[in-house]
Amino acid sequence: MTLIGNATAAAAWPRPPELPTPVFSDQRWLDAVFLHWRIPEAGAATFMPEGIRPDVFDGSSWVGLIGFRMEQAALGRGPGIPYLGSFNEVNVRLYSREPDGTRGVVFLSLDADRLPVVLATRAAGIPYVWSRIRQQPPFPGSGGRTPLPAGGTATAGSTDEFPVGYSVRRFGSTGARSDFTVVPRLREPATDPLAVFLTARFGMHGRFLGKTAYVPNTHQAWPLFHAEVQQLSDGLIRAAGISVNGLPESVLYSPGVRTRFGRPRVIGAPG
Repeated sequence: MTLIGNATAAAAWPRPPELPTPVFSDQRWLDAVFLHWRIPEAGAATFMPEGIRPDVFDGSSWVGLIGFRMEQAALGRGPGIPYLGSFNEVNVRLYSREPDGTRGVVFLSLDADRLPVVLATRAAGIPYVWSRIRQQPPFPGSGGRTPLPAGGTATAGSTDEFPVGYSVRRFGSTGARSDFTVVPRLREPATDPLAVFLTARFGMHGRFLGKTAYVPNTHQAWPLFHAEVQQLSDGLIRAAGISVNGLPESVLYSPGVRTRFGRPRVIGAPG
């Protein structure tokens, strides 16, 4: 049986907003693993930028540990940047909402294994951390998984279940570590309201040059599948200042999407 993971997901997703021009970056996010735990709303509120509040589902805020492969990141609509445009990333994030209802994410940390990328983004106020990151295990018979088609969607053409995960080692003797691997259940597309709440996010909230700003992006519905945790030993969430216990309540996998980022806006500023 062949499954098109985003065929039913698209019906459950909100319509992606129109992206403000100009386009600042074009990226592909592949082999995405999403792990999420409930946390108290009051705990998430302490990390929100001024004017932003936690977004809540089922009476709780949520913290996510997300790993993926960045591929062919480009400036504007140009070609992918060689070497620096492709790397592994693992981030810890919370879910945010503006007074007008605009939803986004707040990043507590973003680990990446390209030092120039880390230095440039930290200068812009984005909390990147230089780390050694490995995708694990490599897909049998190739150096990576099936590439994302040009249209930005992905098809699971097999019901074979393979593990996919990431290993993070922050540099320094006291650097935080993380190891997580899941087994996707490719017969089970994830279209439930929680999966949509956690992944239908079209921008990030943060503090930039002393002001709260929103950086928008847009993409089609993730082709999402439920997954099972095979291995989990994480110190990144704790290093970000949040405590979680036990296994994550939501475990998802996606082959990936193509996304574009547009012009940021200052929260509360005209236009």
